Amino acid sequence: MIDPRRLRILRAVADHRTVTAAAAALYLTPSAVSQQLAALEQETGHTLLIRSGRGVTLTTAGEILLTHAHAVLSQLERAEAELAAYAGGAAGEVTVAAFATGIAEVLAPAIGRLADEHPGIRVRVRDAEGDASLPMVLDGEADLALAVEYRGAPREDDLRLARVALYAEPFDAVLPAGHPLAGSARLELADLADSDWIGPYPGNPCHDVMLLACELAGFEPRLVHSSDDFRAVVALAGAGAGVALVPRSALRGMELKDTIVLPVSGPAATRRVFAAVRRGAEAHPLLSPVLEALSKAAAGLSTG
Repeated sequence: MIDPRRLRILRAVADHRTVTAAAAALYLTPSAVSQQLAALEQETGHTLLIRSGRGVTLTTAGEILLTHAHAVLSQLERAEAELAAYAGGAAGEVTVAAFATGIAEVLAPAIGRLADEHPGIRVRVRDAEGDASLPMVLDGEADLALAVEYRGAPREDDLRLARVALYAEPFDAVLPAGHPLAGSARLELADLADSDWIGPYPGNPCHDVMLLACELAGFEPRLVHSSDDFRAVVALAGAGAGVALVPRSALRGMELKDTIVLPVSGPAATRRVFAAVRRGAEAHPLLSPVLEALSKAAAGLSTG
């Protein structure tokens, strides 16, 4: 009989690609993870991992077992959800990992709604970039992620996660007030090909969106200044340091001193925001109301 706890360890190793990183995510020692994997190989009668240097890759048998692990672990999440529903308890704590703008625009209003409609649910917020929240959910550090679509993000059909689309918004161009194109009503992104750029660091989902938009416009941006704080990005643009693409919601309520904000014509950068939980947990009586509150808070946020 295969121990489902060992399947969780196999999935963590597959996600993190090293025993050490998987152990850290699971709050275990690397030796404990190695022992559990060895026991799993004994239980199945197959070699599941190939170790090379510090990294590991799954064998064909390991990949087969991983597919079943996703299904088993999702079913266990469903069992927990149904038992919690049977117990009747929509009372407890939900940890949500979310990026800063998502907290301000969606999560905070949702928490206010939950306080009125489901006072027994307490939400604990963890600030995390759009690409960091999903691993936190998969590793059990958070129950729900408010995340941004990015290159390499788990696909909608990923067997580990259940996703709920919340909203999509364009990125607007932010230019110094003295920029030659500042008087335009709209601009083509290619018009900024020769400008210095300000943008997020690599690894930030918005960095990927910026690169892809410029790539589709036929150029690679000359990224001179880097910051993950959009207020800093806008301040640098106002100082004449360069141009930037900023999500429209991030500009709300921001002081736009010495800058011009313009919509972008043609294929434009878009930030797609979604909520995600471990697959099978979407019906949990604590998580389902939070997902519903997020969807209501996000209604009307999609802009063109």
